[in-house]
Amino acid sequence: MTRWIVIALLALGGLASGPAQAEDEAALWQALRDGRAAVLIRHALAPGTGDPAAFDVGDCATQRNLSEEGRAQARRIGDMFRANGIDTATILTSQWCRCRDTATEMALGPVQDAPFLNSFFANRGDGPDQTAALRAYLTEAEPEAPLVLVTHQVNITALTDHFPRSGELVFVELPVSDDPTVLGTVETR
Repeated sequence: MTRWIVIALLALGGLASGPAQAEDEAALWQALRDGRAAVLIRHALAPGTGDPAAFDVGDCATQRNLSEEGRAQARRIGDMFRANGIDTATILTSQWCRCRDTATEMALGPVQDAPFLNSFFANRGDGPDQTAALRAYLTEAEPEAPLVLVTHQVNITALTDHFPRSGELVFVELPVSDDPTVLGTVETR
C-alpha cells in the first residue's frame, strides 16, 4: 500500500511540474527573441570523444563527425526554434565540422565561423583565452536577431559551469558578466 502512495505522489509531482516547466521554457524562448539572452548549443550527436590524432580543422574526414542520428537531432533543434517563433537567427559556430554541420542542419540562416567557439579539448591551455573572448563577445553583443552559438562541451562548461549533453541548449542572460547567468536549459526532443 505504501508503495502505491509513493508512486501516486511522484505522479502528482510530475503533473504539477509539467506546466511550470513549460512556462519556464516559454520564458527562455521569449528572452532569446527579445535579445535579452543568447543560446549556446553543444553540437549534435557525434560518436566518440575528442578528435583523432590526425585531426585537421579544414578536413572533415579527419574529424569526429555527426552521425545520421546527430543530423536528425540538429534538424529537430531547428524545428524547436521555429516552433518557438524563431525562423532566422544570427548563427556563430566553431570551425569543427560537427558544429558547422549542426548549425547548417538547423536551417535558421547563414552560418558564420567564430574561432573563439573552437574546441580546446586537446589544448586545454587555450581555454582561458577562448573563454575570455567568448565572454567579451557576449558582453558586447547587441543582437538584431536571436543569437545562437554552436560550440563544444568544454567551451560551454568553461563559461557557465554547466556540462551540456549533445544537442542541449543553454540560455545565458545578456550582457554576460564575469559570472554568467544561466537562465535555463532545454534538451532536444
